[in-house]
Amino acid sequence: MNRNKMLALALIVGLLIALISIGGCYPTTAPAEGEEATWFEQYGMIIFLVLIFAVFYFLMIRPQRKRQKEHQQLVEELKRGDRVITAGGIFGVIETVAEDSVVIKVESGTTLRVAKNMVALKREK
Repeated sequence: MNRNKMLALALIVGLLIALISIGGCYPTTAPAEGEEATWFEQYGMIIFLVLIFAVFYFLMIRPQRKRQKEHQQLVEELKRGDRVITAGGIFGVIETVAEDSVVIKVESGTTLRVAKNMVALKREK
């Protein structure tokens, strides 16, 4: 994780801890007759659940979707002559590209047909 993500995570965790500790300071009994419940007593749990969902979205779901889009773009842009690394760790050069697979040539001269979405990285020349 880079520094900005670590700071954001620390801030969110701190806010959640503060929210939990503030929520524990209020009595759990119903308000006396003629007395109204505070806004936090009424909406505290909803706010807490929304914050938890926001943390999961920004720290887990959103980055994963971004990686998926980047990988999909990489797969769509594959062409003959690209140097690639497969998900299995095989280094090679693309010989041919089909709709759902690619044929890569490895150092020994052997060619392998692999699924197109198994190409993990494109190496620079």
